[in-house]
Amino acid sequence: MRIHLLCVTHRVPAWVKAAFEEYAMRLPPSCRLGLVEIRAARRHTSADPDRARTEEASRLLKAVPGGAGIVALDEHGEAWTTAALARHLGSWTQASNDIALLIGGADGLAQRCLQQANHVWSLSALTLPHALVRVIVAEQIYRAWSLLQHHPYHRTACAPRSI
Repeated sequence: MRIHLLCVTHRVPAWVKAAFEEYAMRLPPSCRLGLVEIRAARRHTSADPDRARTEEASRLLKAVPGGAGIVALDEHGEAWTTAALARHLGSWTQASNDIALLIGGADGLAQRCLQQANHVWSLSALTLPHALVRVIVAEQIYRAWSLLQHHPYHRTACAPRSI
């Protein structure tokens, strides 16, 4: 199984790249995490945000590998615990389904992306910088994988014994 993190992006700091790569390299070949950076639409003060979202949606959906399930990251999505993410990851791994995680640009994801998604996942009620979201997602995927493997990385008294 491969997880494709598709991110609309514009100039990402080196520390973000390094942090993402750190978590991605920790995952085994059976659960690879790859990053695809999608060019952000041009924005100016008088630009229509719907136009930008529509343009970015076309680029994002075109980059989704054939047959991959789609998970859209959106503030209005369902909040998952780490255990819930681990259950999803376990299901995806068992089914050998590739997954495409979509992270929108400055104006979020177009409705088209949300409608095509199998799941809509909210990381937080907070507004997070888009570059930081990719690091959080990578860390959470590694944490979910470690929970499934009973690896000591995920240490919490409330961790479920079986997923």
